Amino acid sequence: MQYDFSKLKKELANIEAWLGRELGAIRTNRANPSILDSVRVEAYGSDMAIKEVAGMANEDPRTIRISPWDQSLVKAIEKSITVANLGVSVSVDDKGIRVSFPELTSERRTEIVKLAKEKFEDSRIQIRKRRDEANAAIAADEKKGGMGEDDAFRFKAEAQKLVDDTSKKLADMMEKKEKEILS
Repeated sequence: MQYDFSKLKKELANIEAWLGRELGAIRTNRANPSILDSVRVEAYGSDMAIKEVAGMANEDPRTIRISPWDQSLVKAIEKSITVANLGVSVSVDDKGIRVSFPELTSERRTEIVKLAKEKFEDSRIQIRKRRDEANAAIAADEKKGGMGEDDAFRFKAEAQKLVDDTSKKLADMMEKKEKEILS
């Protein structure tokens, strides 16, 4: 008898991807275009992401250059970034839009690390929840007579190993992000 871990593996991969997106959206000392992913621009009668209406590139470590494909959208993009209140300064020039990221204060860095740790803890809670669901399913199969006690013990150990591996990956992601924020 084999237990199917594909659902657990998929859920753990989704949690890992979610944390990666959440940490990527957190501002660090360096300009990162992914910070603008949540900003929506009113263009052509609908809300669109900036990356759908313009090219984005780092000009230097603290500046992102946004080059709209349609110059008539410059004001709409500028307004959307300003309204999003990301703590950046926006300026328009003949080449497009320049988004400048000011130096973070030590107090603000501490707040950002705290926010990142909250996201990390949320992901750990979700992992434990998925592990508990898998263990409950294994116990239910054992109770129905679908597997023996030794098999159930082995499957629970395998589930815990998957959870431990994912937790390690998440901890590494968090450690890397914390160093990035504090540097």
